[in-house]
Amino acid sequence: MEKLQKTRDEIDIKYTWDLTLIYKNDEEFLKDYEKVSCEINDITKYQGILTKNATNLLNYLKLFNKLERKLYKLYYYANLKNDQDTTNTKYQELLGKVKNLLTKFEELDAYAEPELMNIDYDIIEKYYEEEKELKEYEFILNNIFRFKKHILSKEIEEVLSSLNNSLNNSSNIYESLTDSDMKFGFIKDENNDEIELTESNYSVFLHSKDRRVRKEAFNKVLTTYGEYKNTISSTFSGNIDTLTTLAKLKKYNSSLEAALFSDNVSKEVYNNLIKTVRDNLDVLYKYFKLKKDFLKLDEFHLYDQYVELVEENNKTYTFDEAKLLVIDALSVLGEDYINNLNKAFNERWIDVYNNKGKRGGAYSSGFYDTKPYVLLNYEGTINDVSTLAHELGHSMHTYYSCLNNPYQYSSYKIFVAEVASTVNELLLNFHLLNKGNKEDKKYILSNLMNLFKATIYRQTMFAEFERDMHALKENGGVLTNELLCDNYYKLNLDYFGSNVVVDDEIKYEWERIPHFYYNFYVYKYAIGLSCACYIVDNILNKKEGALENYLKFLSSGGSDYPVNELKIAGIDVTKKDVIESAIKMFDSFIEQFKELM
Repeated sequence: MEKLQKTRDEIDIKYTWDLTLIYKNDEEFLKDYEKVSCEINDITKYQGILTKNATNLLNYLKLFNKLERKLYKLYYYANLKNDQDTTNTKYQELLGKVKNLLTKFEELDAYAEPELMNIDYDIIEKYYEEEKELKEYEFILNNIFRFKKHILSKEIEEVLSSLNNSLNNSSNIYESLTDSDMKFGFIKDENNDEIELTESNYSVFLHSKDRRVRKEAFNKVLTTYGEYKNTISSTFSGNIDTLTTLAKLKKYNSSLEAALFSDNVSKEVYNNLIKTVRDNLDVLYKYFKLKKDFLKLDEFHLYDQYVELVEENNKTYTFDEAKLLVIDALSVLGEDYINNLNKAFNERWIDVYNNKGKRGGAYSSGFYDTKPYVLLNYEGTINDVSTLAHELGHSMHTYYSCLNNPYQYSSYKIFVAEVASTVNELLLNFHLLNKGNKEDKKYILSNLMNLFKATIYRQTMFAEFERDMHALKENGGVLTNELLCDNYYKLNLDYFGSNVVVDDEIKYEWERIPHFYYNFYVYKYAIGLSCACYIVDNILNKKEGALENYLKFLSSGGSDYPVNELKIAGIDVTKKDVIESAIKMFDSFIEQFKELM
């Protein structure tokens, strides 16, 4: 008999999050909404006089924070309520109303940054002397003024803003083409049943133990992309053209520099990642040899790399078992961390089980005036336990950031966002490796090797391709489909090595990577995992100050630039040893797996 999905009211309340910690009820929410709807107009009273004196600037900043906090308190309540049951139209409406209010606030506040940019920063520095409390906002103001030399005249900025949708045309066309229009035909699965091949089931076929199936899926998908090479080369080149032109207009030396500027990250960090990974490709080659030997193949092709070395682990855990497992694994982070972590369970920050209408997936979501809530769709697999540890890593990062900073410095940058979550995942895996039997260990090691291959090496290869294609364009090159395909094919030859047959069809794979339209984003995945490895290695080896420095990093919030915050944890991302720590860990997993086999 088919198991029916539970409705929200059928879930035991102890496994649901307690949103009354934000608002006791909807009536209290609506009362606050009406109040804030009127109050946001107050932000305009400093228009035209914002920078007239230090007192005006200070009072504006305090008012902005006060109003923004109220707005986000409304937003998080409505958003979390909506996600717990998306079929409830009441919360769809409340969320829509709050989003409209946020948009209105942004429009009312639009005058502030241009007014700030009309004065020199040395005037702001004088204001610090006149209003000592203004010094608390120094980092924020300094960061705003960093952009001054890259902001064009008001008229030009308005023109660029009005062209925003047009400037995103390449990305939008690419999404429409690849999400809606492209068809890959049909494929016969392991049972000889004919099934339509799609982007969503492509990875399933690549993991097939039947070599015919994975080879056919690989060839069909990539050759289909090959049929669209002219169109996708045009959208890709057009996107790069937009980014490089904007970078030049805004007085950046390159599109890469422009993309890194908001995080205040130097090109040295980006290039160091690529160079260090390239210098250690031998470890990746060792991994592919392990797979080739395990699969007993005379030739190891690219479509063979996704076959799992170990059967899926069918062991299940109740949520209470998962809770104890995660707490036990993270106990190395100290008593203070565990005491705070227990609040997530005791104060009901976590929405555990799936119910009808609940948003899929998992996330951590919260800010200064809420708990850092966690949404799960827990089914009891080992991957679900890992997801719990991962999302609690985000939540604890948010908790420590909010606890130890004023509101304006309580939010950390995306650049460091995955560090804490990945630290938790790695600690859980090391804990399971120490406790598990031989089969458990093989399964965990197999998953870890996949993670490191996909994150450290594959994302870095993408980052190198993206960097080099932008540079070619900026140096006057023409990004024809032949040039793009040839460059991507050569990269694959380098990254896979001589023991892997680099199939000709792989030259079209760059066409199916949507991240190439995200403007130099993929390198953050590899940096994040590398930093987490470095931290975990130091904590488990009881390096002096490692734990204390990690907790200080979690507590730093958004009080400094990401690269500087990582230094608190003893990490210098301009140096190769951070990336090498991840590669050494990858190598150790390979050796452990070989011993178990």
